[in-house]
Amino acid sequence: MDIIDELSWRGLVAVHTDLDELRKALDTGQVTYYGGFDPTAPGLHIGHLVLLLTMRRLQIAGHRPIGLVGGATGLIGDPRGSGERVLNTPETVAGWVDKIRAEVSRFLDMGDGPSGGLIVSNLEWTGSLTALEFLRDIGKHFSVNRMLDREVVKARLESTGISYTEFSYQLLQANDFLELYRRYSCTLQVGGSDQWGNLTAGTGLIRSVEGASVHALATPLITKPDGTKYSKSEGSAVWINRELTSPYAFYQFWLNMTDAEVPNLLRVFSFRSREEILELERQANEKPALRIGQRALAEELTTLVHGAKQCAAAAAAGRALFGQGALEELDAETIAAAVAELNPFPVPEGELPPIANLMASAGIVPSVSAARRAIEEGGAYVNNAKVADIAAVPGPEDLLHGRYLILRRGKRTVGAVQIGASSADSAG
Repeated sequence: MDIIDELSWRGLVAVHTDLDELRKALDTGQVTYYGGFDPTAPGLHIGHLVLLLTMRRLQIAGHRPIGLVGGATGLIGDPRGSGERVLNTPETVAGWVDKIRAEVSRFLDMGDGPSGGLIVSNLEWTGSLTALEFLRDIGKHFSVNRMLDREVVKARLESTGISYTEFSYQLLQANDFLELYRRYSCTLQVGGSDQWGNLTAGTGLIRSVEGASVHALATPLITKPDGTKYSKSEGSAVWINRELTSPYAFYQFWLNMTDAEVPNLLRVFSFRSREEILELERQANEKPALRIGQRALAEELTTLVHGAKQCAAAAAAGRALFGQGALEELDAETIAAAVAELNPFPVPEGELPPIANLMASAGIVPSVSAARRAIEEGGAYVNNAKVADIAAVPGPEDLLHGRYLILRRGKRTVGAVQIGASSADSAG
């Protein structure tokens, strides 16, 4: 299938300009296209990953990507429904530009071939733009009436109001498309559907200034079955930077998806073929307890984002926590990430309490007496070793990497203890 059919089957086409014309352009020659990423945080999350992988699919189909990092627009901030953004310092934004530039380049082929990608910052052309030039050369082509029709602008006007700064954001993004059209013959912008007003601002500006017809394609916002977003705005960001979300936590995020979520997520995020995905869905329907789709999703995406070695370590840690591997063989970073996901009970350095007390404190049993019963019944484990004595006390030699104990009741109830951590450290 051609690239438009491919994107459509995967559910990656939400809104578009003339789709027939875009299909024709993509089918008859190489198209230079761009996607933008504003540095409003120190990294990108999985919402951005949808755009990155869509750009990668277009590049695999032979087209040339430009990853635009908003060194200028990141100083302003795209208006959002919840209210005005807090402006970050130029130094902070510049640091985030470098981080995001590196992240974007990991997902695109930056080689010297005809479809080799580029990474640019819009500060290159916006930083030297004077207010008079901006108002005269760009602002003249925009109707305030149409700008007011944008959904987020209308919502803000009805609630908290909106500053002229954020109101003008769409003009800056439109100017980006114009500059990339002039510099690199870029004729397609790809973005999320929540950016549609900004995307069409760019196509309209190019039509008005250059008399040219260009294209815009928006991917849908990826949501859970209940309609909520997989994004930082929901307070549970999953970042692609391992310093913000560990490879273990990243792997577990995908592994813990419900059966209802997996088919759509495989289409959006996996590079498996249509036939392979449909076969995975068939197997998952026949044997749901094996979580075949979740494992395929977790393994492919963790390998893509963090590499095969980190994926293998994350998978091994997940198995070992439930007694299917040796915890002692896991490196300190992986154990620390796994423990963090278990919300460990902090214990000061010094003599440790009995295991029964630790099990209760870690929350895997309701009380110390329940912990003792679990030990007597043979269902209590420390670091996957069965506990036989209700009065047993762990020693320094039992600590994983000198800091951690993994406690388990039965096969599925797992908790952790972290030595030398404060309550604040544990919560973080």
